[in-house]
Amino acid sequence: MKVESSYIYLKEARFHAYHGVLPQEQTVGQDFLVSARVGIDVGYAMEHDMVEVTVDYGVLYRIIKREMDIPSQLVEHLAGRIATAVFETFPKVTTLDLTITKLNPPIGGDCNGAGVEIHLINDKTRA
Repeated sequence: MKVESSYIYLKEARFHAYHGVLPQEQTVGQDFLVSARVGIDVGYAMEHDMVEVTVDYGVLYRIIKREMDIPSQLVEHLAGRIATAVFETFPKVTTLDLTITKLNPPIGGDCNGAGVEIHLINDKTRA
């Protein structure tokens, strides 16, 4: 059997953080949801029951939490920091789909969130 494509994911991890341009966002903070999907060949892990040969989603969570704890004005900047840390920690990861949602954005209206969604390719894993 051959794996055509495979991903490890973390879905809607919730954080209270201090990202934003407005002073209130930086002082009071707000809730965010972060989802990450990393492309990695899990074929070897399917045959060998060892976390060392795949992406440990506990480590993935801790990477995201560490970056969420460092305030940024822009969620785009935050996303870039998370992506860099993921690719550095897991060099065999080929792709990263990352969504950061600010649940109560200060836009003067009601919505279910606003944020950024990025789709990245790890240049170091491409021939």
